[in-house]
Amino acid sequence: MLFNSYEFIFIFLPITFFIYFYLLHKRLIIGAKGFLVFASLFFYSWWNITYLPLILSSMLFNYVVGNSLNKKSEINSKKPVSNTTLLTFGIVLNLALLGYFKYANFFIENFSLITNLKIEPLNLLLPLAISFFTFQQIAYLVDSFRGETKEYDFLNYALFVTFFPQLIAGPIVHHKEMMPQFANKFNLARKYKNIALGLFIFSIGLFKKVIIADTFAVWATTGFDTATTLNLFEAWATSLSYTFQLYFDFSGYTDMAMGIALLFNIQLPINFNSPYKSLNIQDFWRRWHITLSRFLKDYIYIPLGGNKVSSVRTYSNLLATFVLGGLWHGAGWTFIFWGFLHGMALILHRVWSMLGLKMYRWLAWFITFNFVNIAWVFFRAKEWDDALKVLKGMIGLNGIVFSEKFSTTLSFLSHYGITFDKWLMHIDGDNVYILIFFVFLLIFSKNSVELKESFKSTSWRLFFMIFLMVTSILNLGKISEFLYFNF
Repeated sequence: MLFNSYEFIFIFLPITFFIYFYLLHKRLIIGAKGFLVFASLFFYSWWNITYLPLILSSMLFNYVVGNSLNKKSEINSKKPVSNTTLLTFGIVLNLALLGYFKYANFFIENFSLITNLKIEPLNLLLPLAISFFTFQQIAYLVDSFRGETKEYDFLNYALFVTFFPQLIAGPIVHHKEMMPQFANKFNLARKYKNIALGLFIFSIGLFKKVIIADTFAVWATTGFDTATTLNLFEAWATSLSYTFQLYFDFSGYTDMAMGIALLFNIQLPINFNSPYKSLNIQDFWRRWHITLSRFLKDYIYIPLGGNKVSSVRTYSNLLATFVLGGLWHGAGWTFIFWGFLHGMALILHRVWSMLGLKMYRWLAWFITFNFVNIAWVFFRAKEWDDALKVLKGMIGLNGIVFSEKFSTTLSFLSHYGITFDKWLMHIDGDNVYILIFFVFLLIFSKNSVELKESFKSTSWRLFFMIFLMVTSILNLGKISEFLYFNF
């Protein structure tokens, strides 16, 4: 079930909301939590019910291991298996599950290529959200090993894992961010301020997804997957379309998740904070998918030694962390190369900072944004040839084409190899640069986090919310999944 669908907006969400708070009103707290878990699992199973046993098995396994790690040290000393061994076993099994479904075909294909053996791929369907709930539970196991969690009953643990606003595409939450909120007695009653704020933020996210991201998706898909050649303006329109499609798709999902959670009096951690305002690549990763960056830092980069080792080791740790981050996003060499590019950019930024070098803020933003935009080409491309097609066009190797209506006034440019034809004909994107201009204005305006902090219930905000909601709902006919569902 998608946040941007009629059945979610008009059926699932209102029914879940009213039944949950009705049960709480009757002081049936356990029943309310149980219902919310049931509703979340129903939400998860909507795509394919065969996914359900997988997430239930994963939850049960990690709950048992986590509770065992939670036992006091004097009890642990009597156990036949040490906590270190148990933690290792838990992590390995989680990664094995993820690896089997997400990377088995990738490794088989590459092994077959290297050895010239013909091994049939498994053609497994990637279970929905497996990357997110696996990482979330690995973090729980590590935190339990460190003594940073409490022993929960299975109902509370299931609620922590399955809470539907954040289940499918994050944020990747810690137990300490969620469980105290569900236990807080002040969150057990409807809060009309949270309802108003939640609907306001949800409407912004829905508009971002349905009106902006899905509009850019048409041009990005045509440029990457359909067009056989792209001239200079078409290639830049293609890359920028995907850059903004991904931005508003993920930002829209994050806003909707945050808004829905607020309806239930739950504050999700900030996961997206205007990353295209960044002045360097380190700042970008402090703003983009913040909870994933936190996970990679806390559970990969720091255990490898972080920056507490030699410079060479620090750079190696950075590179390894981001290569693994690229692999987490997808089983393909283009994803790995994308992670490698970001790792190298972070190393270069660290060296630049150590040397005490400075640059103008506008230049720092321009370089950072264009690096991110170019790196997204590899992230989006299904094959290397698709990436090269776009990059060749971006540097003008496939020619420069202006609109034919300028053929008379700008005819002198034909002496420099510039031709005149239908504007952006290979992607059918007459209006793409107009929308690009407007979204540049949007990304430098107040973001949802800032609007949330300054929110006040006013008639103007009510009108704005209704406008966004109605406009989006009228365009739900072209329903599409969120891009991060694929990761």
